[in-house]
Amino acid sequence: MLLGAATLPLFTAASQPVAADYRETADRIIRAAQADSFGYERLAHLTDTFGPRLSGSDNLERAVAWIVQEMQSDGLDAVRTEPVMVPYWHRGEERLTMLEPRPHTMPLLGLGGSIGTEAGGVEAEVLVVRSFEELEQRSAEAAGKIVVYNVPFTGYGETVQYRTTGAIRAARAGAVAALVRSVTPLVMPLPHTGMMRYDTDTRKIPAAAITVEDALMLQRMQDRGQTARLRLEMQAENRPDVLSSNIVAELKGSERPDEVVVMGGHIDSWDVGTGAMDDAGGCVVSWEAVRLLKRLGLRPRRTVRVVLWANEENGLRGAAAYRDAHRDDLDNHVLAIETDGGVAKPLGFGFSGTEEALALIREIGSLLDSIGAGRITNGGGGADIGPIMRHGVPGMGLQVDGTKYFWYHHSAADTVDKIDPHAFNLNVAAMAVMAYVAADMPQRLPRTYVEPTQ
Repeated sequence: MLLGAATLPLFTAASQPVAADYRETADRIIRAAQADSFGYERLAHLTDTFGPRLSGSDNLERAVAWIVQEMQSDGLDAVRTEPVMVPYWHRGEERLTMLEPRPHTMPLLGLGGSIGTEAGGVEAEVLVVRSFEELEQRSAEAAGKIVVYNVPFTGYGETVQYRTTGAIRAARAGAVAALVRSVTPLVMPLPHTGMMRYDTDTRKIPAAAITVEDALMLQRMQDRGQTARLRLEMQAENRPDVLSSNIVAELKGSERPDEVVVMGGHIDSWDVGTGAMDDAGGCVVSWEAVRLLKRLGLRPRRTVRVVLWANEENGLRGAAAYRDAHRDDLDNHVLAIETDGGVAKPLGFGFSGTEEALALIREIGSLLDSIGAGRITNGGGGADIGPIMRHGVPGMGLQVDGTKYFWYHHSAADTVDKIDPHAFNLNVAAMAVMAYVAADMPQRLPRTYVEPTQ
């Protein structure tokens, strides 16, 4: 059970040296991680064979079955699935056509969770806005129109709000549909999808993403006084929830098997591309890290558990299900590590925990300086480990060079060829060293327990 306000004995990096004791082992892990391309080839096989893995899809369930079989073949411990009920959004056929000032078929991706259009589609003139503030100022012009958000990418957290809540804002202004300029810094004729949402007191309207190029074209037309008229056709629908799974495998601890370092990524993806960077790559990196430790005969004192979470993209049901299934032993979760930022050159980790724990994590991080992945920043985690972090589990997220991540994110271009095999191996090394040392060091990572709110 979780303790109300107790604190484990505190250890400091100064009184309990870590880096010196594990330098030789860490270097061995790093060398071994770079010795072959097995993990990268496994990632390519997974993504090429099973393709996109949207929650509720046959592709996802076939991939889950294959992964379980492969983990068992690897000889990992306690390989299993844990049930998760997931939402099932189905895209269906979709089409966007410009009727005026010229016929033009525009690339389109409906946003996850959007409703479809009625038979025959929605046909209307366009109102292009560069911000929510501009929409509010021109709300009298929006009634009966398709609102297009032509918002430049200034950072994912800032720009993604137009994707997630754009339909709500447009509907309140009387629009019949909402189109968002794809949330990406790269100009290429490829739309990027992602989750959107509605609220209970606003009329639902269909929502989709268009390319940067088409958003800019519509802006230019409006600025020169031309009328653009579009027809939007979408068969999207939200179907009943279906049963899926989190995937779990372990390297059982030699002395304290009930204490766990958990790490992983999410196995679901959007229904375009093959979800290689987001987040099959993170899943296979974590899986390969555990397989590597086993192959090297490195069994830590505590258990290292890899979890491939379900339904991160459009619901986070896997994260909530894991928390609920393990609620009674979360006090024995020593550390949670997530990788869901793409598979590029690793730079380090962001860590959320006590100051004493941060000092120890920074010592472990120094073991990764040789590959440029030793930076440890204060503050980090991830969406899938968020629910257990809110129960007091220290959490951290692998940080990588994200320069090109949003070029491909949630698009048909998210395929394995965008991932460099050497960078993949360095990710494996970083995850394996961090997980192994945290699981093996004599002192448990310091942690203050607090009773969480539900």
